[in-house]
Amino acid sequence: MSGPALRLALEIDGDGAHPAAWRRAAHSPDHLLTPRRVARIAAAAENAGFTLLTLEDGALPPGVTPDVVGRIGAVERAAFIAASTSVIGIAPVVPLTYAEPFHVSSQLASLDHISVGRAGWVVSEETRPEAAPVWGRPLVDGAAARARESRDGVEVVRALWDSWEDDAVIRSVATSRYLDRDRIHYVDFTGDTYAVKGPAIVPRPPQGQLVVLGRPDLVPAEQLDVALVEGRNIAAVTSAAAAAGTSRTFAEIEVALDTAEATADQRVADLERHTPWSDRGRLRHIGSAAGLVALLGELRGVVNGVRLHPLVLDEDLPELTRLVLPHLFERRHAVRPLPGTSLRTQLGLERPANRHAADAAFEALEETR
Repeated sequence: MSGPALRLALEIDGDGAHPAAWRRAAHSPDHLLTPRRVARIAAAAENAGFTLLTLEDGALPPGVTPDVVGRIGAVERAAFIAASTSVIGIAPVVPLTYAEPFHVSSQLASLDHISVGRAGWVVSEETRPEAAPVWGRPLVDGAAARARESRDGVEVVRALWDSWEDDAVIRSVATSRYLDRDRIHYVDFTGDTYAVKGPAIVPRPPQGQLVVLGRPDLVPAEQLDVALVEGRNIAAVTSAAAAAGTSRTFAEIEVALDTAEATADQRVADLERHTPWSDRGRLRHIGSAAGLVALLGELRGVVNGVRLHPLVLDEDLPELTRLVLPHLFERRHAVRPLPGTSLRTQLGLERPANRHAADAAFEALEETR
């Protein structure tokens, strides 16, 4: 199927999508959380031409022993990557089931300032009851309650990003004024379980609003910029993308590629001896690089992009870099990000006007009538 060029995202949490991926990693387990490794993976992905990196996160360890279960916070890792890259977008996964939206807003706005407009946010939820005591909060029980927390949290975060107008910071030495107080606004949000007055403590992000990604069954479509859609085959992905209700959709794809040392099937079987690779209802490509190129070509026109989840980063990322992305770029089935542009621009999204500035402009127009 023909269509616009795809944007390519890569999930880089841990050693790969398989819980036992560390067993085939090119480093010892104690190097998993080192800055050098994070920087190396981010640089490889940026040089390869990926548009976006995502970093999974949660309050609880990502697995169980005997697998490696260590993790550093996604926002902290994203900030480090932002300072060590120049083109690629960075989107940490931040659940809102228990996190304070005010603090999430500040962290993500700061990330957008650090990256000069390359930040995004993958909204998720904490489903395991054990997460509640980690946060010191009562259990949010049930899908409906978690969806409420996500819905209210995204609404608050977006409102806080707009609580400073773009020109609120004036830095006037002559008058000793740093801010224009008339361009800073209260949020005054009251939800079912909490209230937030605001305003934010961080100026409006360079993008105005960060790119918000998430599953449309977890977050209302009107709150998302990009829907992450799933399906075990192209027909299911097509149906999910059509029903998403967002202007941009990314397909979730788990990937295991043939390498010079072993076939994809052999690599998967090797890891399956230790831990099963759970079926999350996503497209899964286990095979050749050429087969993945063909699959991604079929997804053009179905979705606007894909997020790849490699089986083992140290083994699959070099194959993606050498045998997949160059063919996609050559055939114009995908595009590289352009230096000096924001993540919103890379994804074809407009920079939104500040809601308060728009209200003020409307009031001024009404007064002239």
